[in-house]
Amino acid sequence: MARPLFDFAAAPWPASADLALSWGASTAAGGAERLVGAVVVERSGPAMMLHGPVVVAETDPLEVASQLVAAVLDHATAAGAVTLFARPQSLDRVWVRFGFIPVPESTLPPDLAGREGAGLYAWRGGSALWTLREAPRD
Repeated sequence: MARPLFDFAAAPWPASADLALSWGASTAAGGAERLVGAVVVERSGPAMMLHGPVVVAETDPLEVASQLVAAVLDHATAAGAVTLFARPQSLDRVWVRFGFIPVPESTLPPDLAGREGAGLYAWRGGSALWTLREAPRD
């Protein structure tokens, strides 16, 4: 159901057919329920890539986007995700509000790298401390 919103907004749809989770926001205006926002997520081990949120609501679109991101963060954390990545999409206020920070493309796991979009934000659960150094391997 979210794909038409992504097409309407000309937002890239995830390359993977296997989505880890998705959330939508609906309105019941005029007696009929209508999808006005969506976010879909791909997973690669402990990392997830958010696509969206895409919002077509006329009123408070940033609030709808924020509610979708909050729901995804809660669900992703419960599912064991450690890092969530997102493209800016002119939603800097939303990303900063939830503690996402700009990171280089090299921080993406190989399964999530090479996708459309410029710029990258990431959120790391459990700690606000970041290091771009890899952990030593045994």
